[in-house]
Amino acid sequence: MTDPADTSYTSRFFALIPCAGQGSRAGVSALGAAKQYQAVAGQAMVLHTLAAFRRVGRLARTLVVVAPGDGFFDAIADKPFDVAACGGASRAGSVRAGLDALRRSGAQASDWVLVHDAARCLVTPAQINQLMDDCQHDDVGGLLAHRLPDTLKQSLNGRVAGTLDRTGKWLAQTPQMFRIGPLAQALDAAHSAGTVVTDESSAMEALGLSPRLVAGNAQNFKVTYPEDFALAEAILLYRAGQAQREPVCRAGSFITPIS
Repeated sequence: MTDPADTSYTSRFFALIPCAGQGSRAGVSALGAAKQYQAVAGQAMVLHTLAAFRRVGRLARTLVVVAPGDGFFDAIADKPFDVAACGGASRAGSVRAGLDALRRSGAQASDWVLVHDAARCLVTPAQINQLMDDCQHDDVGGLLAHRLPDTLKQSLNGRVAGTLDRTGKWLAQTPQMFRIGPLAQALDAAHSAGTVVTDESSAMEALGLSPRLVAGNAQNFKVTYPEDFALAEAILLYRAGQAQREPVCRAGSFITPIS
């Protein structure tokens, strides 16, 4: 971890978007491409995700990690983000390779990295900034999460085997924000132990650390199943309509923002 007494270096913020998955639960074989590249509200899902991060001015750099041979972003000129074709067979592998790519480009071990699912295309700049504000002075880091609102059931052979107490339970979301060095160490330790980690927080938890929970929003869900696409599109179209209708006051005049 970083030494709070060391004021010789001001930590920066980096974003890392693992984008090498195939999204099997979304029915990719039927869709014909990885889910993050499917069109939602007029453009590929991942481009909505990246648009939110582009509007966060404190980020030093955003890196998208794709699978080797993935040329989806090649046709985009003047990209406001970087692409590294070093994606692995798992999310953890892609994130670990992305951390190395950030270090090679000048990021320091004490810098912060915000890891975000490409398929969480409804995240907002306000949510990203809230996470940064709440965690930038934390010894561990943290993640956006949503307090579990529903009754939680345990299943066995397709039938209810019990009702679980939902007190204190949260749905983990992204971004998840940790120092680059400690996160790399946590992922390496999990790999060496043969531990399957489904998010960065669980890797940090395996080291005995307790990441901070920052309240997110139910709309920041991960597009996972076929029916999720329609819901994500409806929300994005609604937001675009709201942005066009709401006037913004600048220098004494009203203008209508363009989404």
